Amino acid sequence: MIVLHFIVNEILSQPPLLVGIMALIGLIALRKSVSDTVTGTLKVIVGFLILTGGSNIISGALSPFGNMVQAGLHLHGVVPTNEAIVALAQKSFGAQTAIIMALGFVVNLILARITPAKFIFLTGHHLFFMATVLAVVLGSAGITGANESIIGGILLGTVGTIMPAFVHPFMRKVTGGAEFALGHFNSLGYIISAAVGKAVGKNSRTTEEIKVSPKVGFLRDSLVMTTLTMIIIYVVLAVIAGAASIVSYTQGSNYVMFALTQGLTFGAGIAVVLMGVRMILAEIVPAFQGIALKIVPNALPALDCPTTFPFAPTAVIVGFISSLIGGLIGMFLMGPLGLALIIPGMVPHFFDGGTAGVFGNATGGRRGAAIGSFINGLLITVLPALLLASLGKLGLANTTFGDADFCWVGILTGGIAKTGIAGAYILTIVVSAIFVALASLVTVKVNKRSTQSASFTA
Repeated sequence: MIVLHFIVNEILSQPPLLVGIMALIGLIALRKSVSDTVTGTLKVIVGFLILTGGSNIISGALSPFGNMVQAGLHLHGVVPTNEAIVALAQKSFGAQTAIIMALGFVVNLILARITPAKFIFLTGHHLFFMATVLAVVLGSAGITGANESIIGGILLGTVGTIMPAFVHPFMRKVTGGAEFALGHFNSLGYIISAAVGKAVGKNSRTTEEIKVSPKVGFLRDSLVMTTLTMIIIYVVLAVIAGAASIVSYTQGSNYVMFALTQGLTFGAGIAVVLMGVRMILAEIVPAFQGIALKIVPNALPALDCPTTFPFAPTAVIVGFISSLIGGLIGMFLMGPLGLALIIPGMVPHFFDGGTAGVFGNATGGRRGAAIGSFINGLLITVLPALLLASLGKLGLANTTFGDADFCWVGILTGGIAKTGIAGAYILTIVVSAIFVALASLVTVKVNKRSTQSASFTA
C-alpha cells in the first residue's frame, strides 16, 4: 500500500511527471540520443508546469468571482468545485481512490493496446478526480474493499479510453487533424456543443473572423480582447455586489481597483497557459511516436482541455460567457425541478465553457460557439444536482463535482451499485464492453475518413 500510494499520489496524480515519463518512454523507444531524450523530457515537464501555473493563476483570479455573484444576486447553495469535493472525500476514501486510479490507468493502457480506440488518458488530475467519484459512489452504496477497487478500476479505465474516442471526430476538426486527442472529463459537454453547432451554425462565420474597426484594432489581439472583457465583467460585478463581497480578498485595497487587477491577472494566466500549451505540443507529439510505434501501436496522447485554446482563442471567451449565462439560467430552474440550488462555479464554466466554445465554433461558427456553450452551461448545472443523491454523506456538503462526465459516470455507477456486488460486476462488464465497442467503431470510422481524405489529397 505504501508503494501504491507513492506511485498514485507522487506520479500518476502529477500530470507533469506522468506526461514526462510517457515522453521519456517514447523517446527511448525511438532510440533518440541522450541529449534529445533529456531535452524532450524536460521540456514536456516544464511545459506542463507552465500550463499548470497558468491554470492556477486563472483559478486564483476567479476565486472572488463566485463570491461576487452570490453577493450580487443574494444566493446561497452548492458550488461545484472538483478540488474541494475531492479534498473532503480523501478523508474517508483516500486508499480506495488510490487503488482505483492505479488499476484504471492499467486498464486504459490494456484497452488502448487491444482495441482500435488507442487513446492514452494523460490528464492525471482528472483521472484522480474520476477515481474519487467512483470510490465515493461505490463506497456509499455498500460496495467496498477489493470489489470496490476492481469495479472502479474497470470503469475508470473504460471511461478514460472511450471519452477521448467519442469526442475525437470533433477534436480533429478543432485541431485540423493534429496528432493528439482530448483527455478531459467534460467531453459530453464538448460533444453536445459541437453537435449543436453543426445543427444551428450553417453559414455562420468563425469567432476568429470577427471584424474589428481600425480605430480599435488592438482588439484583434485575442489576448487583449479577453483581458479587456474580463476587466469589464469584474469591475461591473464588483460595483453591483459591493466591497463586502470580496473584503476577505482585497487585503485593505480599494475593491474596484482589486477587481481591475483580477481582470488583468486573468489575462496573464491565459498568456501563461498558451505558452505552456505550445511547449507541450512541440515536444509531446514527436516523443509519443515512440509509444505509438513500439508499445501501443498508433496510440494518441489524450491531453488537457487548454490544448484546444490556441486554435480559437476568441471562442474561448465567447464560450465562457455563454456557459456562465447558461449556468445562471439553469440555477433558477433548480427550484421548479425540485433539485438543489447549484451556483455556477467559475472555474468549470471557464475551462469547460471555453472549450465548449471552441468545439461549437469548429462546427457552427459564432452561433455554434454561443449556443453550444450555453447548452454546456445548463448541462454542468443540472447534472451536478442529479449527482448529489449518489454521493452519500458527501452529498450534504456545500460543494460537488463540476464537469459533465464526473456526473453522468457517477449517476450510472450509482445505478449499477444498487444491483448488489454480483449484479455490479455483470453490469460493469456489459456496460464497459458496449462502450468500448462503440468507441472502437467511432475510431475506425474516423481513421477510415482520414485515410480516404489523405488519399484524395494525394
